[in-house]
Amino acid sequence: MTGTQTRHYFFAERAWLADGWHNNVSFEVTDGVFTHVESDTSAVEGATKLIGPVLPTLANVHSHAFQRVMAGMAEVCLNPNDSFWSWRDLMYKIVQKLSPEQANVIATQLYIDMLKAGYTQVGEFHYLHHDVAGKHYANRAEMSHQLINAADRSGIGLTLLPVLYSHSGFGALAPNEGQARFINSSHSYLELQSQCEQSLAGSELHNLGICFHSLRAVTEQQIKEVLSSLDSNKVVHIHISEQQKEVNDCLAWSGQRPVEWLHEHVGLNERWNLIHATHLNEYELNAIASSKAVVGLCPTTEANLGDGIFPGVEFERLNGRWGIGSDSHVSLSIVEELRILEYGQRLRDQQRNRLYRGEQTSIGDNLFTQALLGGNQSCGVDLGLAVGQRADFMVLDDTHPFIGASETKDVLNRWLFACSENVVKDVFVAGKQVISEGRHELDVISRSEFSKVIKKVIYDV
Repeated sequence: MTGTQTRHYFFAERAWLADGWHNNVSFEVTDGVFTHVESDTSAVEGATKLIGPVLPTLANVHSHAFQRVMAGMAEVCLNPNDSFWSWRDLMYKIVQKLSPEQANVIATQLYIDMLKAGYTQVGEFHYLHHDVAGKHYANRAEMSHQLINAADRSGIGLTLLPVLYSHSGFGALAPNEGQARFINSSHSYLELQSQCEQSLAGSELHNLGICFHSLRAVTEQQIKEVLSSLDSNKVVHIHISEQQKEVNDCLAWSGQRPVEWLHEHVGLNERWNLIHATHLNEYELNAIASSKAVVGLCPTTEANLGDGIFPGVEFERLNGRWGIGSDSHVSLSIVEELRILEYGQRLRDQQRNRLYRGEQTSIGDNLFTQALLGGNQSCGVDLGLAVGQRADFMVLDDTHPFIGASETKDVLNRWLFACSENVVKDVFVAGKQVISEGRHELDVISRSEFSKVIKKVIYDV
């Protein structure tokens, strides 16, 4: 290592480490990474005292940043059979209006709000590549660069996932007009990957992954060509089995269900991230769990779109790996994602306390643990309060009675199942404070810019 090291010290009266809660914890952070963590100690001179319970932050495994601008706009019934597919029509209309500059504004505000929720890394499943006519920008990675800039401005870590999207349906059906801004060939996609790689080179917070929109949008040949051409250590993301129609269409095309087809024709492993994976049979559940792939669950979006309920209880029994994402961003709350995930299982089974593991019977603690571990794997990062991991952490507001007055063992359950307001007070990324008392330094200007985009894109004002 060259140059002068930057070292900071922090002290927490209670902090949630890898093996649970500890008291009087000192943290040493060098160049944005935890270099010493010790409990049952006292604060060193000059240490920043963190007032409130300290938790690791999470990676948001699945985001379509531009969709934030349409949150709440599809809640009018225009068809008795409203579904994901009718929602998608509205999304396509919004896509036709967005400029690169507007996409930057939307993403900046979105990422600020994610930080306030306790997310410090975001898996950006990015398929808005071209201009409104479907033509390449002069800089092919223009829209990706807007997202990188938004991440830099906000201070969040970005796992950029440029999407290969070539077809409108199984069997390599030609794309439709509404998909013009998304479409790449395998060759142009690999060029896009190369440009993004150059843009992210040397970044301490950002990284790059591989992404296929869905089995209906790419062919087997494309998947294998891309995987063989790119770094074999990169994470791989794909939408899969989100709606029953997708499963039925895949069966009609191949005679196999989507996860079954992917597992047998391409092969699953720890690199793979199966977004939604809502509709699974027993074979597919076992295939995912045994391969150690991650399921990217987006409960608020899946509920909003009426996708269905993920078989979480069955997946937990197999020790399956999962993370959470906010997807279309109808919500940016860790609490809501995890609460809906648990409550969906309770409603389905008509029982309480569903998502636990043998070694962890506290629902809140188990949910948070799995979201942390799955999010790390999904986004290719190391978040957590331990030596060698990036110094990202959040502080909960202990002036809230459910946080400040509760015994430490109850804090996660109190937060996730009793708090309606956001109690994330302070957030740090690589040792740098980005949220202070619930505020970000760009709040005023970013909200003003975002308001103008909403008026222009949604209301043509």
